Amino acid sequence: MAFTESTMLPLGTKAPGFELPDAVSGKMIRLEMLQSDKATVIMFICNHCPYGIHVNEELVRLAKDYQPRGVAFVAISSNDVEKYSADAPDKMKEVAEGEGYTFPYLFDESQEVAKAYDAACTPDFYVFDGNMRLVYRGRLDDSRPNSGRPLTGADLRAALDAVLSGAPVPEKQYPSGGCNIKWKT
Repeated sequence: MAFTESTMLPLGTKAPGFELPDAVSGKMIRLEMLQSDKATVIMFICNHCPYGIHVNEELVRLAKDYQPRGVAFVAISSNDVEKYSADAPDKMKEVAEGEGYTFPYLFDESQEVAKAYDAACTPDFYVFDGNMRLVYRGRLDDSRPNSGRPLTGADLRAALDAVLSGAPVPEKQYPSGGCNIKWKT
């Protein structure tokens, strides 16, 4: 698994729309159905990447902490499931239910959504304000598998706290890092 960093979509970018199937419910979900007038977090994750597996616990904690405050969360998996069957929708459903996801876990089979967001790795995080303009992109925090640093979600939490309070999001934003998205060839 090649370590890959975020490509850091330009701040201010309008969230690209999408309509994708939810691996848990099987329903087609559009961004407009999920977005919040306060903040929306879009996460590119997958089932098999050790970096993604490492952050699952904090993703659940973040959603439980911020959904009551009006923040919307959505996870998207864009990996090629023909080569990486652990990321197939049936397995996504197992992971979502097993981890206790309180947010939709969508499957981007065409990989067009990942391309529209310029997503490069799993996990990769994007925070959009109430106008669906990008205010944060990058890492969850500085923890990595086997790094010895605790999983806190500090970077993402600081961005969300700023948006919710009407303060500017910290200018210093670090790329996320993890497994590269498994692109179809």
